[in-house]
Amino acid sequence: MRIVSVVGTRPQLIKAAALLQALRRDHREVFIDTGQHYDDALAGVFFGELGLPRPDHALGIGGGSGAEQTGRMLIALEPLLAREAPDAVLVYGDTNSTLAGALTAAKLGIPVAHVEAGLRSFDRRMPEELNRIVADHLARWRFAPTPAAVANLAAEGIVEGVAEVGDLMLDLAARIAAEVRDPLVLAALAARLRDEAPGLELRPGGYLFATVHRAENRAQPAIAGWAAILSSAATADRPVVLALHPGTRLAMEAAGVRLGRDVRVVGPLGYRTSLALQLHAAAVLTDSGGLQREAAWLGVPCLVLRASTEWVEAVAASAGTMVLVGLDAARAAAELDRLAPPATSGEAARARAAGLQLRPAGAAEAISRILAGPLP
Repeated sequence: MRIVSVVGTRPQLIKAAALLQALRRDHREVFIDTGQHYDDALAGVFFGELGLPRPDHALGIGGGSGAEQTGRMLIALEPLLAREAPDAVLVYGDTNSTLAGALTAAKLGIPVAHVEAGLRSFDRRMPEELNRIVADHLARWRFAPTPAAVANLAAEGIVEGVAEVGDLMLDLAARIAAEVRDPLVLAALAARLRDEAPGLELRPGGYLFATVHRAENRAQPAIAGWAAILSSAATADRPVVLALHPGTRLAMEAAGVRLGRDVRVVGPLGYRTSLALQLHAAAVLTDSGGLQREAAWLGVPCLVLRASTEWVEAVAASAGTMVLVGLDAARAAAELDRLAPPATSGEAARARAAGLQLRPAGAAEAISRILAGPLP
């Protein structure tokens, strides 16, 4: 089958890397990068690190509002897909690139395959929720990562073309985790980050790892809320390492919000670096769906800086180690004290890394096999 894959963001590059080998073994793939994450700091490093080929078509469409960005993608994708004439267009997740790829393909009569189908936060104020709903209703193949995702689709009347395949990101995490288990990786990481965070020292359980990037957390009241949580959590003995999205950094500057001195801000990180910093941290504080899942697989306590999540099963299966705290500073402090008390966090991090064993989900093989079969 001739397949066009449409990606545009760091999480989508991670999923594409997990699927690439199986997809290119069984199919002919054309790889399109919309450029939604449009510079080397955000996405460029992922190509070399994850062994991804350079895209066959790089559209360079980054920046602007969601509507502006999606509109420019639609205009660029239509003639490109018409010329490539694929048997299917494959999209990942819930971004503007996902929406644009699914809409353009559907309007051209090209079957759509949606990876991570069926995820729902049940909060339609989130642009990601709207994107994933539209993509699911346009798709011919709906590759669901979890039983809850299958149930969500059924509740919307979607039962045909649905396959529970597991999580592609677990396939990749299982492949990479062995490379970052040794706590000695922290010394090399600290040395690499010292230009951005002078004097930073990393030891197992001796820091907290944080990311913030979602649109709702770039509004001025939200920025003040999560900045207060991180600043309160950070101490000289246990700093917060915040990998900050450039858009979030600009929003902070515009809002005039400053972080405490023990919040050590660095730029976007590569996949291995991010996985290593999560594994050896005392806890993770994030609004990222990807980091929620990775923290769950790694067994790291996780505070979710959102009021809702599409990864409800990760929270339910965590036995209380993953908690939605939103921007409630008092609750965040209490949960952090419960989940990662400073006196024991070093020992817990070392034990977690020593015992880590991840098994791949087999999602890549399942997706490629189903695409090779008859149309649903």
